[in-house]
Amino acid sequence: MAARQPDRSRAAEPERGLVLAVLAASADEAEELGEFEELARTAGVEPVGRVVQRRPYPDPRTYVGKGKLEQLREAYTAAGAEVLLVDDELSPAQQRALEDALQARVVDRTQLILDIFAQHAVSAEGKLQVELAQLEYNLPRMRGMWQHLERLGGGVGTRGPGEAQLETDRRLARRRITLLRGRLAGLRQQREVRRKRRRRSETPAVALAGYTNVGKSTLLNALTSAGVSVRDRLFETLDPTTRAFEHEGRRYLVTDTVGFVRRLPHQLVEGFAATLEETLVSDLVLHVADASAPEHRLAEQIAAVDLVLREIGADELPVELVLNKIDAVDALTRRRLANRYPEALQVSARTGEGLDELRARIAARFAARFEPVRLLLPYEDGRRLNELYALGAPIDERTDTPEGVVVRARLPRRELRRFARYLVAEAPARKRRTGA
Repeated sequence: MAARQPDRSRAAEPERGLVLAVLAASADEAEELGEFEELARTAGVEPVGRVVQRRPYPDPRTYVGKGKLEQLREAYTAAGAEVLLVDDELSPAQQRALEDALQARVVDRTQLILDIFAQHAVSAEGKLQVELAQLEYNLPRMRGMWQHLERLGGGVGTRGPGEAQLETDRRLARRRITLLRGRLAGLRQQREVRRKRRRRSETPAVALAGYTNVGKSTLLNALTSAGVSVRDRLFETLDPTTRAFEHEGRRYLVTDTVGFVRRLPHQLVEGFAATLEETLVSDLVLHVADASAPEHRLAEQIAAVDLVLREIGADELPVELVLNKIDAVDALTRRRLANRYPEALQVSARTGEGLDELRARIAARFAARFEPVRLLLPYEDGRRLNELYALGAPIDERTDTPEGVVVRARLPRRELRRFARYLVAEAPARKRRTGA
């Protein structure tokens, strides 16, 4: 029992990773690599050093030049690193060249983010999406996994087992990819059925989008009492979470989506359709940004999110910019933010500041969707009352009379025709005001 204890503590220690990047001559190293190193820590790797090469573009074969490759070998050994982390998406050839040069594991930006997603996926669909994205990423890189067989003797005579196993693995991977795509398609159909119900009820759907770690989940909790995890980690939210809140008798659905980062790999944008589709099918996007971030970083983060929204086709949806964490900002910075983003709401999900105004802003967006009506529903048509409640509880007042149930409600405009025969005039007091 005691002998196993040290193994557990060692397993809890983060891996030691050396960071490698090719940057343009004008790029700020600390700014470019700061986020990547935070991604590494989220994945359980502690950066122990950096190797940076300044050049316009990476070497197509080895990623860095020959001279820098020798320097990289020395730095990797000196740092006692266990893995090389590359702040870029490597081609299979570049990854194999670096692995051969260092005789070590090489993890690029895409693989690192996929690893974080694998840690944070909770739902069955989220786990399926992670597995699919990892398989599609690894498929063209499988040859490198069999290099140990090639090294046994090299050349003719050693290719057989490796090649046969490689082709078997590729075939199994392709079969698994087809299976996963089928399962995800079935889940997408289930989501579409749920969305149709929501659209029929005219319940407004709001999606929270924004850079990772800007407080979207905290805002969802503050608006809806959702109880979503809000730990201070990048990509803490992966699976979409939908909750509701009510404002002046109307119900609104709010969905928290995965956070974005700069240079989010394109295959991840394609692969995580479940989360991103919730943005696409929403009626309004709340673009949440971190008001406490430095001014230039805030602008970069807003631009990065806008770019992803364009990539997924959500840029045509109405968007409200919400500057969160305003409680961490002084009065002067608040004024500067108000001047730079005059239409943005300044809120604090932590303290509740500005949330009432945010709810009112959301409600105002959808005010024209509903028509105030007064209905008389005969008791023999009781099913119509049930249908009315099924439309998202639009009833403000209900009175039972000898003739039937009189209700005052805010009816979705598309449902006016269905309930037209039950429409009655307003109460006399309201008529007098109108006549006056």
